[in-house]
Amino acid sequence: MTDSLRIKIINDKKFNNKGKYILYWMQASQRTEWNMALDYAKDKSSETGKPLVVLLVVTDNFMNANQRHYAFMFEGIINLIKKFKDMNIKFILAYSDDIPGEVLKVSQNACMLVGDIGYLKIQREMRNKIKEKIKCTYVTVEDNVLFPVEYISDKEEYSARTLRIKINKNREFFDINYGEHNYKNKKADFDYKNDFSSRPEKLFEILKVNRDVGISKYYKGGEENAEKTLKKFLNEKIKKYDEMRNFPEYNYQSDLSPYIHFGNISVLKTVKEVLKYEENEAFTEEFIVRRELAVNFIYYNKNYDNFNGLNEWAKKTLKDHQNDKREYIYTADELENYDTHDEYWNSAQKEMRISGKMHGYMRMYWGKKIIEWTESPEEAWNMLVYLNDKYSIDGRDPNGYTGIAWCFGKHDRAWKERDIFGKIRYMNSMGLERKYNMKEYIKKVNAL
Repeated sequence: MTDSLRIKIINDKKFNNKGKYILYWMQASQRTEWNMALDYAKDKSSETGKPLVVLLVVTDNFMNANQRHYAFMFEGIINLIKKFKDMNIKFILAYSDDIPGEVLKVSQNACMLVGDIGYLKIQREMRNKIKEKIKCTYVTVEDNVLFPVEYISDKEEYSARTLRIKINKNREFFDINYGEHNYKNKKADFDYKNDFSSRPEKLFEILKVNRDVGISKYYKGGEENAEKTLKKFLNEKIKKYDEMRNFPEYNYQSDLSPYIHFGNISVLKTVKEVLKYEENEAFTEEFIVRRELAVNFIYYNKNYDNFNGLNEWAKKTLKDHQNDKREYIYTADELENYDTHDEYWNSAQKEMRISGKMHGYMRMYWGKKIIEWTESPEEAWNMLVYLNDKYSIDGRDPNGYTGIAWCFGKHDRAWKERDIFGKIRYMNSMGLERKYNMKEYIKKVNAL
């Protein structure tokens, strides 16, 4: 059974007994395993005898996505097409400039609509549009977080410490026994004109997206690749994760964030697998507390994607020091093309631009330096969002926006006041050199 706290009926329409199928609109959870929304839809199909239809709608430039993001997603979609065929479930891959409109079209003959949950503004707006116009029951299932957002906290949390207290009181959420939800009905028998499931490569070709950003050679999408990445982390990295995760010259990071972003792997499954290992404390702090904190931030803070979402003390101290003299000011082109005086920063930007991901510790340094090298904190914010969303496969994401906000003092405390940064935490190259072998990091990046 799907945990009832994760299920929400979000409209007042009734189950359409005259409908021909149960419809699952797949968006945030692009996977077939450990997908509670899909399993809930399977259960409803079994209960009612109505076949199940799964719909995934692709649109051009979703949140400024480019070729790199779409290529990763389509690698996963090709995997989905095969899996749904094996399960005898009708899968529709639709192409539209109006995602809610396409969902409403397919739902016209549905008994009910089941949806998964993403937390960004655009995802919530789409759900609201559908909710207002759909003519059957619309149910959402929240399984892309460990704890339902509104259940674990009813407000924006100040820091990891305050959320951690609430998480520790609700550890029973980790104890979910995940059972099989087999699909036993016949396959829905109808043709949908706007269905590219038999030719996903053609759809990728005709998408009107920015093709200037290269497809990553280092991260490939889909459930199977997500599973391989998790196994590699557990087999080769977790025992040294606490000790080595911040060393940029090595790679002891999990590399799961692109797969989590596209819903290729379940956070619940990941945590259950990690908790089997004694050496899980550092990972669970990052994956549970910090990730849930990120979702809390973007859920309760309407300005999560702009400078106004910061705490008042952080905005004030940065504005007070906005006119401080800066030794270096770089243009957008210089930053994008990793053309600064700082070889460590250049390597971090280069790593993200080439591979599609940046080492986690270097992301903090990368963000802090852009604050130092731009003329205003607002300009720095906009530049960080632009670069991260353009080049990171896991950009345009709660973790991304929250990580950027952290560079500006979010979820942090005030530090000793200094030029430019005011009371915001400061980082410099000497700190990197003192802790890590930065020459090896540069060598690693140059080998990409």
